[in-house]
Amino acid sequence: MKKILLLGGTREGLRLAYQLPADAIYSLAGLGQIPDDLPCRCHVGGFGGIDGLVRFIHEQRIDLLLDLTHPYAEQISRHAQKAARQTGTPYWVLHRPAWHPCAGDNWREWHHWPDLTAQLYPFARVLMALGREPLTHIDEIPRHQRWWVRCLVTSEQSRSNVTLLNARGPFRIEDEYTLLKDQEIEVIVCKNSGSSATEAKLIAARDLKIPVLMRTRPPLPQADQTFTAIDSLMTALGLGR
Repeated sequence: MKKILLLGGTREGLRLAYQLPADAIYSLAGLGQIPDDLPCRCHVGGFGGIDGLVRFIHEQRIDLLLDLTHPYAEQISRHAQKAARQTGTPYWVLHRPAWHPCAGDNWREWHHWPDLTAQLYPFARVLMALGREPLTHIDEIPRHQRWWVRCLVTSEQSRSNVTLLNARGPFRIEDEYTLLKDQEIEVIVCKNSGSSATEAKLIAARDLKIPVLMRTRPPLPQADQTFTAIDSLMTALGLGR
């Protein structure tokens, strides 16, 4: 098998990492728990931009670059695509299908933070399911608003107008109902990750008639091969499921 560099950080990426041979490399940003029982090597942290990734590919003699990062990990995907082109390394991407609204959903799309700010202003009690990004904007919270910010890891402390919910999926539907009802959440702000692990909040929002401000997805860089299902990718690699 070709020597693989797998850019991970998703459930699909972890699933694939457990199927890789010993000489493959699984790369993680370093957030959350790092698996200690993988059959392959693990690289934690960044590469130092495009030039650093190019050097890494050359030094490790990588034959295939797999991008299984989060759909909103725009920078690393862009760097990976450019590094692959510069080194002549095949670049494969797993493109997780997006969620689509169902009957009863009240979704409103936004792309840039100023767009969100304008749409968010009428609401007082907000669940932020965007990761750590809202923490860079907590000084901008209007006086009438309170945010519940759900993120994986943070050194920030809760404030009078911010409650931190340090958690990662999968989230149970009953827990999402409890959170939304007990905290009287009026609106949810999230990304269209397409993951079944975090979809429960959308089901609860639909039933409770809570609007969702959904961030649009960034465009994907062009890849040599694009897959929409992890099983298809594993088959192409000749790996078990």
